[in-house]
Amino acid sequence: MTELTEITPLLLSRIRDVADYPEPGVMFKDITPLLADPAAFTALTDALARIATETGATKIVGLEARGFILGAPVAVRAGLGFIPVRKAGKLPGATLSQAYDLEYGSAEIEVHAEDLAAGDRVLVVDDVLATGGTAEASIQLIRRAGAEVAGLAVLMELGFLGGRARLEPALSGAPLESLLKI
Repeated sequence: MTELTEITPLLLSRIRDVADYPEPGVMFKDITPLLADPAAFTALTDALARIATETGATKIVGLEARGFILGAPVAVRAGLGFIPVRKAGKLPGATLSQAYDLEYGSAEIEVHAEDLAAGDRVLVVDDVLATGGTAEASIQLIRRAGAEVAGLAVLMELGFLGGRARLEPALSGAPLESLLKI
């Protein structure tokens, strides 16, 4: 993807490192400067929309919360519907939920039951792939709703945390695209 090579320096230049956040020893990758720069945000949106088109997605799922910020404009740019996957208890009405384990404890995500159906091809969009727990749970949730997973696309992948190795079996051959590998 030639275009990606051209935007990589732009994207990287707009991601700020914040030391010791949210706890000591963690180097947080802050994407708010990227979002504040219209050229960088547009380049990111265009790159993710190309992935959506290439995968044949019919809907975009964005993972709470930064996946909403990235996924919604990608859906608009690609001419697709957008589905938020939220933390448990945040959506009104009938939902499907999926529990998953965290390093210390567990969490649960939900989607409106009627938003996904057989025949939908869903691209999951998020900002960061770290350990892959939330993304894996979203894949399970999408399949339980009867939809097909078209792939997963993220702005950046933190390779040292092993999320790709965890997700590749869950993706069952669907692509995992990361614009930046850190």
